Amino acid sequence: MLERASGILLHPTSLPAPGGIGDLGPAAHDFVEFLAAGRQRLWQVLPLNPVGFGNSPYSSTSAFAGNPLLISLQRLADRGWIDPGRLAVLPETPGNIDFEQVCAAKSPLLFEAATNFLHQTSGAQRARFEQFCREQAWWLEDFVLFTVLRHRFQGASWNCWPREFARRDAGALERLRREAAPVLDTARVLQFAFFEQWRALRCHCAYYGIRIIGDVAIFVNYDSADVWTHPEIFQLDETFAPKVVAGVPPDAFSATGQRWGNPLYNWEELERRGYDWWRQRMRWTLAACDLVRLDHFRGFEAYWEIPASEPTAVHGRWVKGPGAALLEALRQEFGSLPLIAEDLGYITPEVHALRQRFGIPGMRVMQFGFGDPGAHIYLPHRFEADTVVYTGTHDNDTTLGWWRTQATALERRDAGAYLGADDTNAAWAFIRGALGSVARYAIVPLQDVLNLDSDGRMNIPSRTVGNWGWRFQPGAATASAAEALALLVEVSDRDTQDSGGRQQGYREVSEDFPA
Repeated sequence: MLERASGILLHPTSLPAPGGIGDLGPAAHDFVEFLAAGRQRLWQVLPLNPVGFGNSPYSSTSAFAGNPLLISLQRLADRGWIDPGRLAVLPETPGNIDFEQVCAAKSPLLFEAATNFLHQTSGAQRARFEQFCREQAWWLEDFVLFTVLRHRFQGASWNCWPREFARRDAGALERLRREAAPVLDTARVLQFAFFEQWRALRCHCAYYGIRIIGDVAIFVNYDSADVWTHPEIFQLDETFAPKVVAGVPPDAFSATGQRWGNPLYNWEELERRGYDWWRQRMRWTLAACDLVRLDHFRGFEAYWEIPASEPTAVHGRWVKGPGAALLEALRQEFGSLPLIAEDLGYITPEVHALRQRFGIPGMRVMQFGFGDPGAHIYLPHRFEADTVVYTGTHDNDTTLGWWRTQATALERRDAGAYLGADDTNAAWAFIRGALGSVARYAIVPLQDVLNLDSDGRMNIPSRTVGNWGWRFQPGAATASAAEALALLVEVSDRDTQDSGGRQQGYREVSEDFPA
């Protein structure tokens, strides 16, 4: 792992690509050039999986598949999969994502490109596709079946499908494979296209010594290929409905807590199987990324269990999680654990001890550090080197937005005294504080680099609609912003390498994902 580095938090959907949504095409490669010019060695993304309810990357239909909306149609056109003229129907608005409009316009073109590939492509590229299908069959086949069935039954949750499909009757699934073979092949091609483009982007990052920080949500959606395929590793009843669901207890911010609704794992069964599903999940994620942020890390030590019949989180209880047993299984699998623990909020000594036992750095968010002396754990003078500091995360307002609309007078006073922040420079005052700290990694949302107000916010956790759509404007990531970052990196000793080439000793990106 890098000893001291900084990076940018930006989900690929926020890139200013044509077509109404960011993707893995030229705009992503241009952003890598911006990172290199700014001497940034880390690019943190949100989960890359297909989105479910509310278009949230944390609400996915698969823990393994890639989001087809991130596929660059421009790249597919460059490779002859689709006529470039067909892309003229895509929305050209440079603003925030209209997910409904993008899905309606982009999805038919993706299927058209995939169909063209199946009918027209031969040789090395076809062989590579067939190799991908063979090697990834362990997750790919169940995912494409799930996708086709979900479409056939108009988006209904899998437990509402006809019994033979909900219960995965072998004969029914075999008939489906024959009847829907062309559609299943198309779904396989889209996954192949996603991971080919992601690999190309990672190779571009590797050239400049830039490492990708991925993101793994601890829980998965009930309505997902994962639960449909592996109901035995979740706490479900005889009808396959969840017995208990995930959430967090009431606190100062919510009198009823948060009822997330994700099914909880059957950790006893997973332990009996040597945590095989989790080892597969992390193996796959670490093949796609260099480091991984584990969301809701405290849930591995203990999680809030809510009876599924309860409408709120009030009547839940704390239940011990797998803790060291799971992390030890992962350490035996991978040797080291290139992880970051999301350990924000109320964290017990047991959670801290678990993280420290396995040498996993925790997170500190500087926006949380002002106003109350008890919040000073989020300020640089309280950091240890084994820390990842953020000015804010995807769940925070931008720093300028926080300063203008959310920070109390006391918080602004304290931030002014501590960082020299004021109405004109709050974002960059926080950035200087983060990069100048002893934390091993300093991560800054691009919105703060661009000094954006609340219009640049990615997510408001309590809001169920209108999130995840922010995109930055073409040309906003300027050479002057990169130069300012590069100078700050130099003076804070966050990159000792020349920004013009790859780092010595940096491992090459593997040509293939693990089978």
